[in-house]
Amino acid sequence: MVRAIVGANWGDEGKGKVTDVMASESDVVVRFQGGANAGHTIINEYGKFALHLLPSGVFHQHVVNVIGPGVALNVDALLKELAALEERGVPTPQLKVSDRCQVMLPWHIDFDRFEEERLGKNSFGSTKSGIAPFYSDKFAKVGIQVCQLYDEALLRERLSIELVKTNCLLEHLYHKPPIDLEDAVSCLKELGEKLHGYVCDTTRLLYEANKAGKVILLEGQLGTLRDPDHGIYPYTTSSSPLAGFGCVGAGVSPASIKDIVCVTKAYSSAVGAGPFVVRLSGEEAEELRKRGGDAGEYGATTHRPRDVGWFDAVATRYGVMVQGATELVITNLDVLGYLDEIPVCVAYETAQGERITDFPNTPVLMGCKPIYEKLPGWKCDIRGITEYSKLPEACRAYVDFIESTCGVPVKLVSNGPKREETLVRQR
Repeated sequence: MVRAIVGANWGDEGKGKVTDVMASESDVVVRFQGGANAGHTIINEYGKFALHLLPSGVFHQHVVNVIGPGVALNVDALLKELAALEERGVPTPQLKVSDRCQVMLPWHIDFDRFEEERLGKNSFGSTKSGIAPFYSDKFAKVGIQVCQLYDEALLRERLSIELVKTNCLLEHLYHKPPIDLEDAVSCLKELGEKLHGYVCDTTRLLYEANKAGKVILLEGQLGTLRDPDHGIYPYTTSSSPLAGFGCVGAGVSPASIKDIVCVTKAYSSAVGAGPFVVRLSGEEAEELRKRGGDAGEYGATTHRPRDVGWFDAVATRYGVMVQGATELVITNLDVLGYLDEIPVCVAYETAQGERITDFPNTPVLMGCKPIYEKLPGWKCDIRGITEYSKLPEACRAYVDFIESTCGVPVKLVSNGPKREETLVRQR
């Protein structure tokens, strides 16, 4: 059986913790898209970790952790992350890397930085992790697959083709020195040697696991609204964070996905540029940001302050619909315990004064304002409560409201950042 865990919103929903919890009931956990441009924060008996490339099943010794072919693989970043776990006492996890995965080349990160600098005020809020240049090369068919690292003649041929365009852009657009072919070949051969022990045919591995009745968990990065086709384009990532892409980016049959777990926060947060209708400012924003999560609302990769706002039912309902969610998880519910009343955005007002409840395209979205409905707060700290039925009535009513407006059953709620601070909602 295959399950997918994906984000309903802008990313930063707490998917890492949810994957960590569900990994205990899984045999395989797969990262299927994105790269080191976002982080999944996990707190457990070993400490606090921000995973960027490693699947969130690495803290469970029985789990096989897979880097699928849809991932932007920064080899050095992956191996440094792995070494950092072991340095902190985490037992060496089982890790497999697809031989069809494409390699993040050193100059992809440089190009990302150069382009954001060139765009200036028109930049897209990139994390400068090389993601857009990587996927540009992948779909232009000049990228390098892991399997090509082990054939020097082929590698040199592929790089000689790729570097024609790369060096032209470096010299004439960004006014930077060109890349030497032999230096590039040497660098990538070294990366291949470091990675060699982890490489395998993960598509076959997943096929055999599914055939044997194993539980496979697909872990998405970011969220619906960062999808380049269905999100707030162009303020998106360059790969698809939708559950549907998990079939491609992991290498599993669409018919095998039985559950799609969509994660949302009890309020809204986002890192990066683009329209964010519920954005708060001033003291109201800073108070919510300061209380948010274990260390406040700051990006796990960039450490940038996140934009924050009240729960956006319009955006979340759309995210759940596009993901095809079968169940919903609400995280960070404990954060809202300081409020007398909790505003929820139930509709948007367009620039023309029209009230809408369907999430619009980006040009319309940029002119929208939130329309709020206020729900009673519970005015107490709910951390430490271990049974859903013992949450305050107003707290449970808030969860009921989110479930009703999104049209998907809420199965889990999180009342703290730790693994054990997860409550099962019995129906």
